[in-house]
Amino acid sequence: MNTSRNDVFDALVKEYGISFESEFLPGANYTIAVRHGAEIHISSQLPRANGKLIVTGHVGQEVSIEQGKFAAAVTALRLLGILRQSIGCLSRVRHLLKMNVFVQSASGFGQQSEVADGASEVFFKVLGEAGTHARTSLGVSQLSKNGAVAIDLIAIIEDV
Repeated sequence: MNTSRNDVFDALVKEYGISFESEFLPGANYTIAVRHGAEIHISSQLPRANGKLIVTGHVGQEVSIEQGKFAAAVTALRLLGILRQSIGCLSRVRHLLKMNVFVQSASGFGQQSEVADGASEVFFKVLGEAGTHARTSLGVSQLSKNGAVAIDLIAIIEDV
């Protein structure tokens, strides 16, 4: 059976026990996705699902590495949902170029790349080889709304 990327995405959302709002909207005066030619840039997202921010705090303090990976995975699913909303279908993703992962980190915490693996794994599960990407993972002292992670994304898409 050949499963589509959209089907894999929907199955992962269900497996993680989350849901997203029917439409992804910016929280202020900016755009959540900007297309320039074949590139699409998606604004930084927090681990928001089920109508709320689901993982808050500093990884390595009140948030474990596993919880941080879960936050990154949920955020990756959110990014894919925005991508699908923006282009209509995940089958149009030719390749992910770059993601930046910001991990709200406790002092001395140095395992940001392990947290970022949660997002990378989701992208590969949904998109296969097209989901491989360049990546930056950084520790920061504070993120908006106390989110445990924030991730932005750049992808190349097929023209219709």
